[in-house]
Amino acid sequence: MSKQDGTGRRVTAEPVDDPAAHIMHVDMDAFFASVELLERPDLVGKPVIVGHPSARSVVTAATYEARRYGVNSAMPMALALRRCPHAVVLEPHFERYAHYSKLVMRILGEVTPHVEQLSVDEAFLDVAGARRLLGNSWQIGTALRERVHAETGLRCSAGAAATKFVAKLASSRAKPDGLLVVPEAATLDFLHPLPVSALWGVGGKSEEVLTRLGLRTVGDVAHASVDMLRRAIGEAGAARLHELSWGRDPRPVTPGRDEKSIGHETTFETDRTDAAELHRVLLQLADGVGQRLRRAGVLGRTISIKLRFADFTTITRSRTLAEPSDVSRRIYEAARELYDQANTSARPVRLIGVRAEQLVGDGSSALGLWDDDEDWREAEQTIDAITERFGAGAVRPAALLKPAIQRRFGHGDD
Repeated sequence: MSKQDGTGRRVTAEPVDDPAAHIMHVDMDAFFASVELLERPDLVGKPVIVGHPSARSVVTAATYEARRYGVNSAMPMALALRRCPHAVVLEPHFERYAHYSKLVMRILGEVTPHVEQLSVDEAFLDVAGARRLLGNSWQIGTALRERVHAETGLRCSAGAAATKFVAKLASSRAKPDGLLVVPEAATLDFLHPLPVSALWGVGGKSEEVLTRLGLRTVGDVAHASVDMLRRAIGEAGAARLHELSWGRDPRPVTPGRDEKSIGHETTFETDRTDAAELHRVLLQLADGVGQRLRRAGVLGRTISIKLRFADFTTITRSRTLAEPSDVSRRIYEAARELYDQANTSARPVRLIGVRAEQLVGDGSSALGLWDDDEDWREAEQTIDAITERFGAGAVRPAALLKPAIQRRFGHGDD
């Protein structure tokens, strides 16, 4: 299995024509970091870490040059900088990532309407219907990757196979900036030498269990007794891993993607205990969640908060709204109530987050006959339009302004 730093890379250099290998997985290479380098071309080829330059923050993304020093996303920034002290740290710009994601997904959608977006930077495609016009999977993948780079300046990797599972593994093996086609007849030759961690659903604990049983590769799992697998990891897990180990994955590419939740969270550089300050942070996070809901055209039925304390214990609290909403003010009120009811004012807070769950849409049709939040919604939609034109931060809730500015304009209800 290829590592995140690109070692062990494997690509298909010559055209391969296998009609069965019509499922393609496209994955942008170091997406967030690559987008940042569009603004900083002088840093191309150097170790770059995306994240906030604070010892308490975590790595959002890293270039392949930084990954070779053992830097990975979600790693504490302090550890990342110890491993790669000469890395350049760049602040993240999520609005840029959303912009380039839309450009890439539009390109994929012009290749085939059968696109299943998995996240901001990856998607499955079923290119069976595009073969007559665009050629085989190798030709389609090659042309698609060239077009993405020409129109965005970004690189992507792709894998093509007879199933989603193998296509995703192939794109991972092809990174960075590669294409790997796995013909259906070669599926097991490709799959069986891989480590058990390559199987979907095998995390750290299950990998330890399987390794203790002597099952170190996918081939080992394929030839293991199903009864032994059941005893080790349970009925459902055993059946799934057995099927995947033989390359069997019947799931089709399903166009469209329904996000399960939308959320924002922040880690403080120093622990916070002041309730008023935490209320302001909740307002800021709720504002971001509401903007993303409105942009996606969906509403959230459930609002949840996440609190991580100085001792790293973490709690979550949630409540279901009377009506689903995309109004930041409504999200904030629910989040603030959850925080106040949690009665944790004496405990220093390290991280706080707000999330909208149980999403429904589209937003315009899911609203009830009477919209109690109509005034707030219209105001926030106006702010969205201003932000779209003039950039983030052009208009902000008064409670998020610095105290000196608040005194100048007067205090309002936060």
